[in-house]
Amino acid sequence: MQQQYFNHPLSRTPPSESDLTPFQSLPLDPIEPDCTSLLSDKLLLKILSKLPVSQHVSNSLSVPQSHRFRPRSCLYSDAEKLWHISDPQDDVDTNYTLDGFLGKTTFLPSNEVDQGLTSIAEKYPNLQRLVATGASEQGLIRIAAECCTLQELELHYCGDLALKGLSGIKNLQVVKLIGFIDGFYNSVISDIGLTQLARGCKRLVKLELCGCEGSYDGIKAIGQCCQMLEELSFYDHRMDGGWLAGLSFCENLKTLMLKSCKSIDESPGVDELLGSCLTLEELQLERCQIRDKQSVKALFLVCENVRAIAFQNCWGLDNDVFSLASICRRVKLLSLEGCSLLTIKGLESVVLSWKGLQQLRVVSCNNIKDSEITPELATLFSVLKELKWRPDSRSLLSSNLAGTGMGNRGGRFFKRSRD
Repeated sequence: MQQQYFNHPLSRTPPSESDLTPFQSLPLDPIEPDCTSLLSDKLLLKILSKLPVSQHVSNSLSVPQSHRFRPRSCLYSDAEKLWHISDPQDDVDTNYTLDGFLGKTTFLPSNEVDQGLTSIAEKYPNLQRLVATGASEQGLIRIAAECCTLQELELHYCGDLALKGLSGIKNLQVVKLIGFIDGFYNSVISDIGLTQLARGCKRLVKLELCGCEGSYDGIKAIGQCCQMLEELSFYDHRMDGGWLAGLSFCENLKTLMLKSCKSIDESPGVDELLGSCLTLEELQLERCQIRDKQSVKALFLVCENVRAIAFQNCWGLDNDVFSLASICRRVKLLSLEGCSLLTIKGLESVVLSWKGLQQLRVVSCNNIKDSEITPELATLFSVLKELKWRPDSRSLLSSNLAGTGMGNRGGRFFKRSRD
């Protein structure tokens, strides 16, 4: 069992049962050697400041490629003629500044950004990955015309109209759109932009929408046009009620991720009209508000065929909300981390209903107690292919197993994680 079940997002080969391996963490991009990892941001900026102005663009292109900065964007400061590095993700510190240059005045006007993109298009026709902030349609049109091999694109602070320029990038497979980040910047990406993206980039395999608006219509357009789409992620989404039903049009979707979302779907509509993603394998929720039972139920109905579910530090995941997961009857892997409201009773009610469950990971769920493990749950533990059980720092499951006979069937697969 060498292959991790939560595999690389671009993998198109569904795992067989023999490939199933333990949960370790939510999936991360493969880590590449990073030659800049030992250097501070200030030192990197000093190094760049010693270069001639003519080399600032070419040298800054390599910086976002490193794992340390990925997926960061480059911001240009007229004051020092430098490309500054910022990280406009959900963890961004809005009070952070580099010598006072981070803020609205840091962004170049879109026409100047477009000039830079034009230069990049002319000098780097074999470009495969691009991160741009504040680009408009004209700049992206030049990239599309010259950079025929571009496969990955990350756009910050770009509105609906800019996305029309993506129609000429025929080989684009990975797109990340960042529209709104509270306290940092705000640009509107709505159904108009999502439809433009869907019609122009039909070979998309992976799509991340951060702080984007939209509704059923935009998600439906993506599903209908981007038939190769396998991974779809939402970060702090601002979707209108009813958007979940649009997911059923994503006929080859394998992974659905929701991160830092204040709600799932405020008005999902009638259960019978939701549809479902028949090919979905993985559902991951991280730091999401999931107190609304109606929207959580709708999510599980859409994802009823999922094989792996992961909850990480989600607010509102109590026994009643978690019980709705029993809708998904084909689950083989379950990961729970930081689910402080969940108890043994709530866990047992669901996992015992999953006859095909093979792997279980329970970490930092402080209301789940070793002393409350029932004989039925112990029996399930004994036949799992992999178990990582660390609900709290006082967990003594291994000593509690002594004399119970637990682990005799399939015992060679039973491991208590010590990390």
